[in-house]
Amino acid sequence: MLATLFRLELKGIFRAPTWRQNLWMRIFIVFAILYFALIFLSLGFGAYFIIEKLELGEPFAVINRYLLYYLGFDIVFRYMLQPMPVTDVQPLLYQPLPKKLVVHFSLLKTFYSFFNWSHLLFLIPMTIVLISKGNETGATLLWALGVYVLLLANNFLNIIINQKTSVFIGVASLVVGTGVLQYFELYDFTLVTQPLFLSFYNSIWPVALVVLIAAATYYYAFTHFRGLMYLDTGLAKKTEKTIAIDQKYFERFGKLGLLLKNDVALIIRNKRARMAVFAGFFFIFYGLLFFTGAIEAYDGVYWRVFAGIFVTGGFLFSFGQYVPSWDSSYYSLLMTQNLTYVEYLKSKYSLIQVFTAVTTVLSSWYIIFGWDIFSYVLIGAIYNMSVNAAIVLWGGAYVRTKIDLTSSKKAFGDKNAFNYKSLLLTLPKIALPVGLFALVDNLAGTTAAKWSIVFISLIGLTLKPWVFKRVITIYKKEKYQTLKAYRS
Repeated sequence: MLATLFRLELKGIFRAPTWRQNLWMRIFIVFAILYFALIFLSLGFGAYFIIEKLELGEPFAVINRYLLYYLGFDIVFRYMLQPMPVTDVQPLLYQPLPKKLVVHFSLLKTFYSFFNWSHLLFLIPMTIVLISKGNETGATLLWALGVYVLLLANNFLNIIINQKTSVFIGVASLVVGTGVLQYFELYDFTLVTQPLFLSFYNSIWPVALVVLIAAATYYYAFTHFRGLMYLDTGLAKKTEKTIAIDQKYFERFGKLGLLLKNDVALIIRNKRARMAVFAGFFFIFYGLLFFTGAIEAYDGVYWRVFAGIFVTGGFLFSFGQYVPSWDSSYYSLLMTQNLTYVEYLKSKYSLIQVFTAVTTVLSSWYIIFGWDIFSYVLIGAIYNMSVNAAIVLWGGAYVRTKIDLTSSKKAFGDKNAFNYKSLLLTLPKIALPVGLFALVDNLAGTTAAKWSIVFISLIGLTLKPWVFKRVITIYKKEKYQTLKAYRS
C-alpha cells in the first residue's frame, strides 16, 4: 500500500496544473542540486587528502573531530530550508486505510529529500577513501552507517522542531550555546564528541544506540502527527493571546501608517513571517567570518564590503524580496481599496528602511573590532537603505509566489519564487557595490572607495521615484497574472 501511495504522489506532481508553469524553475533547481552534489562528492573524495596535505593530524581522527560541526550546520540548514512533509490527508481519511499508514507515508517521504540523500554523496566516497588507506572495511562501513543514522535523526528532529516551540528553543539554545563556547575558546566540545564518533568504528553498540535515538525521534514525530489525523482538526476554536497594536500611533502617518500597521501585525502574529525575520537576524553574525580573520580566504577589504551588506541586509533579503507575496492571501482585497501603488510601495520601502536601521544598531557591537571594521557595516547599511531597498521591491514585482501563511513551508522555500528576472536583479544588490569599491580602491585608495559607496547610495535615493514608476508599470502590466497566481 505504501508503494501505491508513493506512485500516486509521483503522478500528482507531474499532473499538477503548475507543472509546466514551474518547468524553468525546476530546471534551475536541478542545476542547483547538481552543483551541490558535485561539492559533496568533491569533499567526500578530497577531504582526507586535504587534511593530509595541510598536516592537521591523522585524517580520520580530524574528520571525527569536526563531524560535530557537520551535524550542527545540517540541523540549521534543515530548519531554514527543508520543507516539512505535506500530504493531502482528507481524501485518504475516507478510504479504508489505517491512519498510521498515512502518517508513515508522510514521514517516509522525507527520505527522498535532497537534505537526506545528498549526505550519501559525501559519506560513500569518504568510506571508499578510508578503506583504500588501510582502514578495516567492516568497521569503516559501520562508522559510515552510524554517521548517516545521526543525520537521519536530524531529519526527524527538524520535523519536531518545526512543530514544537519548546523543542525548538531547546535545540536552538544547545546549538548557539555550543557555538559561542567554542568560538570564545571556553570549552571545546569536539574533545568529547571525537571519541564518540570514533567509537562507531570500534564497536557496534554505539551504532545501535544512535539507531535507537533515530527511532525515538521518528516515533515522537509519528505520534504527534497521528494525534492530528482527524477531519475536524483545526476547526475547533482556540483561545490564543494576541499582542495588541496601538493603532493611534500609526494613524498619524495616514494610509502609510495603516499599511505599516498591517505589516507589523503580520510579523508579530504569524509564525512564518516571524521565521523570515528570525532568519534575517542571523545575518548579523555573518560578519564574524570576514571581520575576525578566522578564515584566511575571507580576509580582505572587498570581502568586508560584501559582509557589510549582508550583516545589515538580513531583513531585506529574507523578507523584502517576497513583497508583495506576503500579502497574497488578501491581495485581491487590496486591489479594491482606495489605495495607490505608490502608497503601497512607500510602506514596504519604509518598513525595509526601519528594519535595516534596527539591524544596524544591533550590529554596532562590531565596533569592538575597530572603527575601520565598523565603517564597512555602516556603508553596507547606507547602501541597503537606499539602493537595495528599491531594487528588492523591483525584483519582488516579478515574483508571483502565493505564500500560504498557515502552511509549514519555509519562508523562502517556494519553488516559483525564483525566475531569471529576479535573479538578474540580485546582481546590483551585491556585485555593484563590491565591484565599484574594488575599482575605486585600485584607483584612489580605500577611503575614496568607501565614499564612492555612499555617493552611489545618494544617487539611489534620487532615483527612487524613477524606480517606483518602473515597478508600478510592472505591477499594472502583470496585475491579472498576479491575481490568478495568488488564487491558484
